[in-house]
Amino acid sequence: MNFLIGISADFDPVHLGHVDLIQKAREVADEKNTGVVIYLNKGYSANHAPFFTNFEARSRMALEAGADRIVPIENLHHRLTMAYTVPIRIALMIQDGVTDYVDAAEVDPARIKKYAASFIKRGIFSGIPRNLPNRNVIRWYAVNEFLDLRFKRKMKFHFIPEGKVNGEKISGRQIRQEILENNLKIPHNVKKVLPDSTTNILEDEIKKGNMPGKRNLEVVLDRLNTRPRHKLLKTAHLNASAVEHIIQGRWYQAENQVWASLRQAGYGPVLSRLALSCVEEDVTRGELYELIIDYEKQGIIPPDQTMGQVIERAWYVASMVEKGFTSSEAHEKFRKGSRIKDKPQYSFDAGIHLRSFELESLKKGMDAHLYVDKRGVLACELKPSGRKVKSPLKLSGKMATYLRLLVDSQIIPLRGELVKKKRGWRIKLRVGL
Repeated sequence: MNFLIGISADFDPVHLGHVDLIQKAREVADEKNTGVVIYLNKGYSANHAPFFTNFEARSRMALEAGADRIVPIENLHHRLTMAYTVPIRIALMIQDGVTDYVDAAEVDPARIKKYAASFIKRGIFSGIPRNLPNRNVIRWYAVNEFLDLRFKRKMKFHFIPEGKVNGEKISGRQIRQEILENNLKIPHNVKKVLPDSTTNILEDEIKKGNMPGKRNLEVVLDRLNTRPRHKLLKTAHLNASAVEHIIQGRWYQAENQVWASLRQAGYGPVLSRLALSCVEEDVTRGELYELIIDYEKQGIIPPDQTMGQVIERAWYVASMVEKGFTSSEAHEKFRKGSRIKDKPQYSFDAGIHLRSFELESLKKGMDAHLYVDKRGVLACELKPSGRKVKSPLKLSGKMATYLRLLVDSQIIPLRGELVKKKRGWRIKLRVGL
């Protein structure tokens, strides 16, 4: 049997709304004499949180609800934002031979297609406004159309209404919250929105002590409490402001204290969970860069989201700021298609301030670890034997803006190396890997 009718989900846990999805997929599958496959997130949810219910239990729930096969989606949701994970997942489904995709939406399908049209036209699938209803469904539909250019085929979308009971939308978050608040006993009002098979599996998992899933807080807190600025800055999805507030907030003893520091840095709930997942799994900017570049080579990443485009945007904004534009004005001009002939520099030198007694300990080729100090100044740290040498970086205004924008990209890796020039020691800075 070929498995050609697809659903991508968390199913944490499977409720009656999910059952409706699977039943719709079952109808389409039976018409085409094929099967239903669930692409089930594993490890972390689509919103980068630990799962309430483990993968094996959620798989059993989906199979009991009528699915034929489960495909795990791994190693994405503690690394990438939704703008990247959606193209990767859709590409996987298309390459697997999925021809039809089933999703739930409150908005009329015609409106979803209308909303998606502008994103398809521009080829931009990040930054979809939060006020758009069913914004993630819109993203899925738009990216599916975009990937038709790459694969010469796309999935046919089938929309059903979002699951409701007595006029109220069924919420997985509320289900989990009520079970937790009821001391891991499933209250009657929750059972009403669950199929019997899900209730039985949940109760079995609770008896086994498998719920709820949690972060490895010991690892997360240890890393946030002990790592220096430059190492935190190498972590994916931590920018300079986040690192500074993490340093200021030490010593952490609970997750909510970390959340408070990230909120002060301007991080919302989704980005905070992603950042914490990257800390937990020790995901570096370099790893993220390589991962995205690999998918770029496969033609899966939309042009506006490539690493080259992120770097070009930083270079463009730095160039425009030098000419007197504000950063926000420059970003808007770039978004509308404005470009310059001058290409981004991927390698350039920065000066450093050294004291005379530090010179004898330096050696050409030393790693220069980049960071932003508590005053917001770009700096580096050298580690000759037995000591640390720290210095601000001496850069032109344009290059300082460019470097700071790359630092705050959260995903572009930066490397520094000590080099000897005629006029003294310099730091050779390299963008990317």
